[in-house]
Amino acid sequence: MEINGVQIDDTFAEAFPIKMARVQITAVTERWALEAAREATGFGTSVIGCPAEAGIECLVDGRETVDGRPGVNILLCNMGFKNLENSLLMRLGQCVLTAPTAAAFSGMHDAEKQFDTGKKLSFFGDGYQKTEEMFGRNIWKILLMSGDFIIENSFGAVEGIAGGNFLILGQNQMSGLMAAEAAIDSIRKVKGAITPFPGGVVSSGSKVGSKYKFLKASTNSAFCTSLREDGVCVLAEDVSCVFEIVINGVDREAIENAMRAGIHAACQVPGILKITAANYEGKLGIHHFPLHSVLE
Repeated sequence: MEINGVQIDDTFAEAFPIKMARVQITAVTERWALEAAREATGFGTSVIGCPAEAGIECLVDGRETVDGRPGVNILLCNMGFKNLENSLLMRLGQCVLTAPTAAAFSGMHDAEKQFDTGKKLSFFGDGYQKTEEMFGRNIWKILLMSGDFIIENSFGAVEGIAGGNFLILGQNQMSGLMAAEAAIDSIRKVKGAITPFPGGVVSSGSKVGSKYKFLKASTNSAFCTSLREDGVCVLAEDVSCVFEIVINGVDREAIENAMRAGIHAACQVPGILKITAANYEGKLGIHHFPLHSVLE
């Protein structure tokens, strides 16, 4: 298969189950909603070394937010519900409650799994906190120096998928990076998906395991062009740079839509030679995304 002259490998991306919660952060302006969202999703690239995987899903205007103000939807992801609950508590308490004019609402209001995150954070009010119904939701008002912090009592969570991916093989670093940027710009239009690495792009693709027993993952040496002379790199001679796009989604459809959008965008950039994907022979996860099937 080819797209715009770019070869698409007949392979699959391998992904794994993950627990996921959507938080809608609103503020008096889009700037402050984004500031809170960026803080809340920081240090959220991979559960290999981060306490959560996290990212901005999309901007939402007042017609789509709970309180009619500008907003940002974020997704927080953990391997277990207990860890996810803790991530919600810590990130909303430290990064959203502290942000000027910010409020936090559940973006999975009807999910079966619910955490009483708002109630737990309300104790910061030192006895002055109040609970009431607003915007058709049960909320807490936590009194702050700048006014009340509004947070929904409960936050829903679902079973999601983490690790959908594709690799962009370029003739040089700049063509690869431009293609990765184009892919991310397209993926950000897809609802239900995030790309949790810096700017959505992974420079340090990894493999499962390592020669060192204390490491769960290590550099994807077969795709490191610096190891070509050592006989380790398996890339063609004309490939000098590889970037990976990793996608987490609320369901399989969201990841497929994001992969499709990102791959098509990347293939429009000159200097891209091939699109492939990372898999580990089923050792990592139960969810497989064959590139050819996704693109049909």
